Amino acid sequence: MSESSPTQEQAAAPEPAKEKERLFGLLDLDARFDLTRFRLIRALLKSRWMPLALILFNTFMFMIILVATLLGGFSAGNYNFGIMLVWILWWVLLMFVLVPVFARAWCLMCPFPIFSDWFQRRRLINIGEEPKKPWGLNRRWPKWLKNMWLMNVLFLVTTFFSGFLTVRPFATFVLLGSVILAAFIVGLVYEKRSFCLYLCPVSGFQGLYSQFAAAEIRRKDDAICKAHKKKTCFIGNEQGHGCPWLLMPFKFEKNTYCGMCLECFKTCPHDNMAFNLRPFGADLLVDTKLESKGLDEAWKAFIMLGIAVVFYLGFQGPWGFMKDMIRGTTLPGFLSYIAFHTVFCLAVIPGVFLAFCWLSKLASGNREVPLKKVFTGFAYTLIPLGLGVWVAFSFGIILPNGSYLLHIASDPFSWGWNLFGTANFPWTPVLTGYLPHLQGIAMLLFYLFSVDYGTKLARRIYPEPAQAKRGFVPILAALTAVTFLFLWLYMG
Repeated sequence: MSESSPTQEQAAAPEPAKEKERLFGLLDLDARFDLTRFRLIRALLKSRWMPLALILFNTFMFMIILVATLLGGFSAGNYNFGIMLVWILWWVLLMFVLVPVFARAWCLMCPFPIFSDWFQRRRLINIGEEPKKPWGLNRRWPKWLKNMWLMNVLFLVTTFFSGFLTVRPFATFVLLGSVILAAFIVGLVYEKRSFCLYLCPVSGFQGLYSQFAAAEIRRKDDAICKAHKKKTCFIGNEQGHGCPWLLMPFKFEKNTYCGMCLECFKTCPHDNMAFNLRPFGADLLVDTKLESKGLDEAWKAFIMLGIAVVFYLGFQGPWGFMKDMIRGTTLPGFLSYIAFHTVFCLAVIPGVFLAFCWLSKLASGNREVPLKKVFTGFAYTLIPLGLGVWVAFSFGIILPNGSYLLHIASDPFSWGWNLFGTANFPWTPVLTGYLPHLQGIAMLLFYLFSVDYGTKLARRIYPEPAQAKRGFVPILAALTAVTFLFLWLYMG
């Protein structure tokens, strides 16, 4: 019996199993826990009243907020129901719970698109057949605008007026009213939730940071999706609407654009959609062709970091002149603030990061890898760090100001009511002595996530392990410098 040649043996040998990637070397990044395995949760997600009941409740709450901000006019913001609910409670819930844990769960219950949904579908609850032609012009969103650029610009422009929005109730009324009206008008012209996908300022940073979230909606079994030819999760059926976010649930890979509307749970005839809990940050490693990615997500990460710096200087820092500029005490000062804010977010931070990426490529010794691939790839390291910055900033909002919520809950319209007996509750800062320590812990924790994912991204950017190690050193220096900057701002 003749021996096999080395070539035959190599051909017959099985390929070595790919080593699993682990978060901090411990937690398997492919691990998932499907909540729909519990019958009650599965029934809830498939119910027509979920998330409609939450949307109706939030619509009612936002009507109260609009009335409160309109009646509040130019009174002090900390005694206004609308300002305290939007800029304290809602914002803190977003940054502490909804985004880092449940991804785009706010989109699931957001009231802004309810009127355009109602108009397009001609119904809120009953399904039946999808209208052959939804009301409105039902145009497709321009292909060249199917990205985050408009959301980036709109969110940045909105922050120009943060000094008014947080202290002037009428300014918040104008902003919220404009968003609700814009969502409806866009819904008259463009199909489904185009406004939410490409215009809503809140949608942009939720999409960015939801890639870090510990929850996702995904298909369970690829084979079932491939065998199901009708794709009712996309086109809809008698149980639910086609995906309002214009996505294909059977192809979901990332959280970025999934609004978690739950329609795919209702329309899938095979119960093949899962609501998974997963390790934090799993989406950061999804895209392997980093050189082909656009720059819109990278700039969103830069803008969010820049806004955090400017907001600290203007709201929580000790520099009075910055507070005057951001609150528009003088027109020249306000215009100077806008100019500084814009250049800092759109040019300075991206420029500095680009320099570190160039150093990364130089240190790696790899001349072939495109600089854009290095730039867009390592920009994802700023997602955990940026979220940590906003968690730390939010501690500085809720601990000193949270007690005002008790006051305004009892007297939402400043009419002298005392609904819950808390209208006279005094301003009482909570744990402010520990504020710098909590902010520092948040920064260090999310810094560790950025470093860990940075090492993994380096291995995707550079083909050789030695190149990846050398190439990550400048990026590690940049992440460390940003972390120390915010530790200095928050802790002194």
